[in-house]
Amino acid sequence: MYYIKKRIEISGSHRLELPYESKCTRTHGHNWIMTIYCRAAQLTEYGMVTDFTHIKTQITDMLDHHDFNEVLDFNPTAENIARWVCDMVPNCYRVDVQESEGNIASYERD
Repeated sequence: MYYIKKRIEISGSHRLELPYESKCTRTHGHNWIMTIYCRAAQLTEYGMVTDFTHIKTQITDMLDHHDFNEVLDFNPTAENIARWVCDMVPNCYRVDVQESEGNIASYERD
């Protein structure tokens, strides 16, 4: 099995839809750090699990310097973003999303 890990940093804002009072229901921004893990039993014809550049452009083109509520069709919690990234990237099996120091959400496929 081959494994790769790609770390990207983006800036973006969001607001959360919550059924309780929270400052997070107001639009605010983070410098997000996303760590994307991919694996494959066989490499592509080019000798890769997934191209690092494709991972970066696929995520940053859609999210970097954007309001996540305007580009995503779900409540943009760190947990939901982690799952969305995992679904977007070929061969991805795990994503860690850090929205601030000490606040990290992870999604891993079974």
